[in-house]
Amino acid sequence: MSGVNPQGVQVSAFRAPSTEELAHDFLWRSVQRLPARGKIGIFNRSHYEEVLVVRVHPELLAAQHLPDEAQKGIWKRRYREINDWERYLVDNGIRIVKLFLNVSWEEQRERFLARIDEPEKNWKFTAADVRERAHWDDYQKAYGEMLSNTSTRWAPWYVLPGDHKWFERIAAAAIIANALIDINPYYPTASAEVRNELEQARRELLAEPKKKR
Repeated sequence: MSGVNPQGVQVSAFRAPSTEELAHDFLWRSVQRLPARGKIGIFNRSHYEEVLVVRVHPELLAAQHLPDEAQKGIWKRRYREINDWERYLVDNGIRIVKLFLNVSWEEQRERFLARIDEPEKNWKFTAADVRERAHWDDYQKAYGEMLSNTSTRWAPWYVLPGDHKWFERIAAAAIIANALIDINPYYPTASAEVRNELEQARRELLAEPKKKR
């Protein structure tokens, strides 16, 4: 993010849903964090947790207070709802770039050990990380179905090998740079009225008497 003005970027990290978020539909909290026009929004995790973590742990659905009828065929329906919502966003001028950083079983183990062994990385680790690792196969299945069902023409997934961070970062940077090139952002163009005001201000500044410091 060092190459962009932080005033134009907002980062949203999605953790376990709050009581307020659970009282709304599953896309509600993502809608609240959409960037305004002209800004970049980065989602660290996202609405896809609702077809990943919740699918691996279906008992979490109970906290969402869904009626019985709404739980039938829920995963296929959520894929469709996500696709429809993302198409709506694209149709309204929001460019979506989805990056899936794919880390192997052994690499994940090494990173967890580093977070335990290196004091400066302790903050990144929780015991829940190891408990979730026991569901590795279930997550792989959920990832596969999610990617197959939600990689669309208007919002495709980019799956990046994540075991080597240097390659992962180069690939991610290339995808993001290409998206920005395609968007072709530019500074707002001043209207004739604004240009006249600028010229008037320039004349006034140049006409000011010089003062000693």
